[in-house]
Amino acid sequence: MLLTDSDIEAYKAELIAEKARLADEDLAGADDRGTVVLDQQSVGRLSRMDALQRQAMAQATTRRRAARTTRIDAALARIDEGEFGYCQDCGEQIDRARLDLDAAVPACVSCAKG
Repeated sequence: MLLTDSDIEAYKAELIAEKARLADEDLAGADDRGTVVLDQQSVGRLSRMDALQRQAMAQATTRRRAARTTRIDAALARIDEGEFGYCQDCGEQIDRARLDLDAAVPACVSCAKG
């Protein structure tokens, strides 16, 4: 079933909202990604190891958010170019249920499976 203009606008609004949410989360986690400062009041290596682990987890989360934002930007570009909803590999229409799960998905199920 072909996507209507209102369908595409709804997906666009969803993508823009998700991108804004990711940006807000990225700002909120900025402190956790920073340089680990050893708290002289804390005792032992465990405190430093815990701080380093929190930093590494925050950095990994930031990388995942950046990758997701890149996918969202690509989907928004496909909307602007009139290519949204079509597989980037084979050109066939992407099933609506797949788009409902992830509006930024660039490929149909067949091509995604390889």
